[in-house]
Amino acid sequence: MANILEVKNLSIDFKTYAGDVHAIRDVSFELKKGETLAIVGESGSGKSVTVRSIMGLLASNAQVKGGTVKYHGDDLLKKPEKEMNQIRGNEISMIFQDPMTSLDPTMPIGKQVAEPLLIHKAMNKEDAMKRALTVLDLVGIPNAKERMKDYPHQFSGGQRQRIVIAIAIVDYPQVLIADEPTTALDVTVQAQIIDLMKELQRKIETSIIFITHDLGVVAGIADRVAVMYAGKIIEYGLVDEIFYQPKHPYTWGLLNSMPTLDTAGKLEAIPGTPPDLLDPPKGDAFAPRNPYALQIDTEEMPPFFEVSKTHYAATWLLHPDAPQVEPPAAIKTLMAKYDEVAPQKVGQTDGKG
Repeated sequence: MANILEVKNLSIDFKTYAGDVHAIRDVSFELKKGETLAIVGESGSGKSVTVRSIMGLLASNAQVKGGTVKYHGDDLLKKPEKEMNQIRGNEISMIFQDPMTSLDPTMPIGKQVAEPLLIHKAMNKEDAMKRALTVLDLVGIPNAKERMKDYPHQFSGGQRQRIVIAIAIVDYPQVLIADEPTTALDVTVQAQIIDLMKELQRKIETSIIFITHDLGVVAGIADRVAVMYAGKIIEYGLVDEIFYQPKHPYTWGLLNSMPTLDTAGKLEAIPGTPPDLLDPPKGDAFAPRNPYALQIDTEEMPPFFEVSKTHYAATWLLHPDAPQVEPPAAIKTLMAKYDEVAPQKVGQTDGKG
């Protein structure tokens, strides 16, 4: 399957009064046509900055220090603003986290959904409003025709998020970036939004980058997962590999902190705090918080080790000379479950030819 988007060796600094913050450090990933890539990590890990660089929406004090962001082979980082205005919101679109700050409180929602078509497609107003109605129906706004004249405050939180999604997809983009689109919603509405995005992906054949700090959300939507920490991707693989065969201790910590039906008492938390990226540590940035850290972790940044052809992790624990360690009990349980179903999956794959 062809790559529609390729990010290679991306590094971004932010100029501050205290010095340069090295927010993104040598990040690489690709997005294939029709797939969903989830980028997961704690707040401040660099997820949102990474995707905003794709959109050309970096803050004025941001400086790209290196790397490329290629869309259909063209480097978006080298595009003039005029060309980016034609790509942004048209071919590559973005759903933001808080719909109340994304929507104009003074404009009816029908006009807000139609506006990208007037700008990018040069549609006349009548045709744009017809498409807006179609998309509002598509995202599940009840009585959409009657409600096109309503304002954002007249809708519930879940409905506002659906309107934001409608604005993002009205141009039928090739790439849709969703930046924590379910964070402010309750669990039931979260599930509805996830189901909606999967359905829309099937209908308009778009590729999705889904940004979240919640691995629980990822399971229901992603094909592949990239785990970020301190401005770097530290593990990536197929969604089943990340959930059932995780290799990086940070990924173990994220999975171990997820509530499950069996959770009783307090949730496990990852101890400590992320490093100061004004002065990133010499070795593995997770080492001070890692109970499995080796001496080399404080001295040298680990390379990516290949777990499978689709799964890589940047941890010295995968070095052939590293000692064997036992992951947390909850992670061992997940791995055991994977061992039970993996042979069946292989058999199913083989059966397809």
